[in-house]
Amino acid sequence: MSSSNTVLITGTSTGIGLATAIGAARAGWQTVATMRDVGRAGALMDAANEAGVAGLIRVEALDVTDSGSVTNCVQKVISDYGRLDAVINNAGAGFVGTIEQTGLEPVRNVMEVNYFGVVAVTHAAMPHLRAAGGRLITVTSVGGVIGQPFNEAYCAAKFAVEGFMEALAPVAATVGVRVHVIEPGAVASEFVASQGIDVPALLAAAGPYAPALKFYVERTQQAFRSAQTPEQAAVPIIAALTDDEAPFRAQTSSWARGFTSTKLADLDGAAVQMVTSSWVEKHDHVGADH
Repeated sequence: MSSSNTVLITGTSTGIGLATAIGAARAGWQTVATMRDVGRAGALMDAANEAGVAGLIRVEALDVTDSGSVTNCVQKVISDYGRLDAVINNAGAGFVGTIEQTGLEPVRNVMEVNYFGVVAVTHAAMPHLRAAGGRLITVTSVGGVIGQPFNEAYCAAKFAVEGFMEALAPVAATVGVRVHVIEPGAVASEFVASQGIDVPALLAAAGPYAPALKFYVERTQQAFRSAQTPEQAAVPIIAALTDDEAPFRAQTSSWARGFTSTKLADLDGAAVQMVTSSWVEKHDHVGADH
């Protein structure tokens, strides 16, 4: 058992999750870095050794789509460390395609990882976060605020996560748990490469959608040439982990803030939280009631 604060992070084999695990360990947290295949932990542990924080990182297997795996992992953290002070939901899956051609199965698969996986980890962790007065942080996306072409399944899942966490936040606050969502834009990571998209094959199969898809792919490839690094994207995640003044919602770059501001007048989530908190806590002056 350790008296140090303990954080569980999902999806840490590459990209933002890897950078976040290193950042959390650098901040002094006992970091349980999880991934579906622990055989892919090499890059993380190489980075941990280089940063001098390998002693604070433990790799554990966790498949967020497997309820048994989720339960076992959370219970192991409690057994080994005696506490769970924070969870960072980072594991995710992308998908490019439009519904007429893809059908329902890919949509269900993406929802299973990006939405139900987050819900499952949250469900398992909440009693322990409540006991610790902890934090629940979820990496969503600017695609959880603005729907993007050919990302219907991905954006639907991220919209769902944003709504879930925005609704949970005032309730969790009544039992001492802080909830945060972090919205990255384009990030230069293996998340994009890991989708295994064969662009020529995708275009060849696009039928009447081919012209639009070609334009979208070219625009997206250009955007990722100037993407921020995973380390940059991890900065506001670590801030949410360590800063008592961290807002409910944060974007990871000035571009992401500008993009989401076209839809969100309430950039840091404070106005929404003020209203919804009044639905679950007694206030002298209650705001909007519906």
